[in-house]
Amino acid sequence: MALISSNVGFVSVVVSQPRAPSTLTFDSGRQMGSVDDELSSIRNNELQQTVPMDYLDYEKDRLAKDAQAMDAMKAEADMEFAKGLRTPWKWKLRKRIWDYMEDNDIARFPRPVHHRIPNFVGAEMAAVRLVELPEFQAANMIKSNPDTPQRPVRHKILEYGKTLLTPQPRLRTGFFSKILMKELPSLVKVEECTNSQGVVKWGTPVTLNEKFTVDLVVVGSTAVCPRTGARVGKGEGFAELEWGILSAQGNLNPESCLVVTTVHDCQVIDNEDDMPEDWKLTQHDVPVDIIVTPTRTIRVPNRAPKPCGIFWDLLSPQKLSAIRVLRQLKEQIETQSGQPLPTGPDEILPPVASRTSKSNKKRRNSRQRQIKIT
Repeated sequence: MALISSNVGFVSVVVSQPRAPSTLTFDSGRQMGSVDDELSSIRNNELQQTVPMDYLDYEKDRLAKDAQAMDAMKAEADMEFAKGLRTPWKWKLRKRIWDYMEDNDIARFPRPVHHRIPNFVGAEMAAVRLVELPEFQAANMIKSNPDTPQRPVRHKILEYGKTLLTPQPRLRTGFFSKILMKELPSLVKVEECTNSQGVVKWGTPVTLNEKFTVDLVVVGSTAVCPRTGARVGKGEGFAELEWGILSAQGNLNPESCLVVTTVHDCQVIDNEDDMPEDWKLTQHDVPVDIIVTPTRTIRVPNRAPKPCGIFWDLLSPQKLSAIRVLRQLKEQIETQSGQPLPTGPDEILPPVASRTSKSNKKRRNSRQRQIKIT
């Protein structure tokens, strides 16, 4: 009697022997070359006398077809998901950029960069170039997104003695926090204040109705157009929501406040052949004025108009339910006006990048299904 123990993507064959059994493992997630090596090793193993050669060939073919089927199903799922979005072309462009950055090892931690503002090789150099902008040097308060590729930018903002305004991640716990190094204890280092934990520890929470003025906005991007400033983020729309709230509350002037993005050169889509035919800004999209890469600084010549305020008729119930500060602002406006605000159509919210803990991964990998065969 033999025992087959099956994990996700694995098949193990345990053959009864007079001594302790050995386990043969095939990994369908590997490249075909590694499968060949594994099968070759099995053939040279002393257990080959108990495993028919045609069974090994069958397993090789089955694993290869399984891998192809999984790739095909994933591609089909991505296409079906894109169809359900309001702007499916953005999803296709994001995926193309994410795939390219991963395949060419341009991506940096956290990886994979899919469903994130992608971190990239040269992010520090892009931050250095951003500091050279006269608009940066003249600004007192700079709002920056909390994503990893802009961490060097946040470091420079604080290092140069400016006030950093950064949102709570996904606005799920609050609004914004602000940090000014000279207001902190002298032993606190700049690096401690540039990640989400540091912002929670050292940042001062900003209330919804607090008055302040943002002089410059830094955003992350997945792709950006150097002709119109049109940008694509990770698909959650937080850059637009934050801009909408700040402009609605009078904390920034949409006409004069410049928007800068730092990206890798491969994220700048300046070839007409690479431009989506329907690359058009929606009503609430925020274009950028300046694009900074590790190698160049691009000032957008024909930047599209910037929006002002929140377009409540475009805000889906799903998005509204996920962001507390939006619900608070909506309730505040409705109370003051005595009139209900419109609500946008339903939408499918894009997937969120997650980090699996080692303990969860270990538990998942330990789930096995055992089948006895005779």
